[in-house]
Amino acid sequence: MVGLCSPGALYAQFTDPRTYANSPVGIGQIELDYAYGKADASVDTSLVVVNSQLKLNMGTVAYTRDFSLLHRLAFAKAMVPLAHLSGSVAGTNIAGSVAGSADSSFELGMLLKGGKALSVAEFSTYQPTTTWGVSLLVTAPTGQYDAEKLLNLGSDRWSFRPEMALSHPFGRDRRWEVDAYFNVAFFSDNTAYRGKEVLRQDPLAGVETHISYGFAPSLWASLDARYAFRGDMFVDRVDQHDPQEGVIMGSEAAWSPTSRSSVVLVFAKAIVHKNAPDYTGVLVKVAYSWGQGSH
Repeated sequence: MVGLCSPGALYAQFTDPRTYANSPVGIGQIELDYAYGKADASVDTSLVVVNSQLKLNMGTVAYTRDFSLLHRLAFAKAMVPLAHLSGSVAGTNIAGSVAGSADSSFELGMLLKGGKALSVAEFSTYQPTTTWGVSLLVTAPTGQYDAEKLLNLGSDRWSFRPEMALSHPFGRDRRWEVDAYFNVAFFSDNTAYRGKEVLRQDPLAGVETHISYGFAPSLWASLDARYAFRGDMFVDRVDQHDPQEGVIMGSEAAWSPTSRSSVVLVFAKAIVHKNAPDYTGVLVKVAYSWGQGSH
């Protein structure tokens, strides 16, 4: 069940380890997330607010359902966040805070290999194997946005992030697992940027790797790394010559005290941030599941 806690990290930017692990079909899951971060970016971490020092508190409610699609395991996830952002911009008199809704998102994913849809009885004898998966994360401009303000919770634009994934268990009892993800975020234009300008951003690509170890069936931890690049911005068609290059390191731990519940803790920090957000953040997730797969 913990493996289905797929990309919730609006702020941490990571796709969770073991997101593409197989699981019995028929699980519904409700998830409550809390994120705290310090950065020079708002909720939309693809855009830097230059010379800013911002603090973000964000809570997210998410619902996930896994099901059979073409006899393969598939999952759908909807996320609705609320946030409070405060801070200032050096060299200006801009300071303040804003609270309200952030951009909501929806994700659809599927295992293409190694992820045959299994009933609870069939899954009881399942042996972990290499899986290939794909997903699409769509973020809608539903968040609070004021074109006249620099600090906003919404981005006033759509984004679409397809992802390809490989997960491979190995070692004694296959307690180790390595994940490799490649994703690209595509953005629509923000036609009300800084009041009346048009902001266009090139696709922002990312490569992730995670290595995790299962200490017990109910407990695992991971080390995580992400490299993001490109994402040049254009304001009223003028190239800002600011391609991003960012390296994020982090760690995650997941514990399932019962077969229906889980607690996840995530830490992430940017160690390279050329035209990319410089931030440190923590994320806590609490989830509860029900349905055939939770028996």
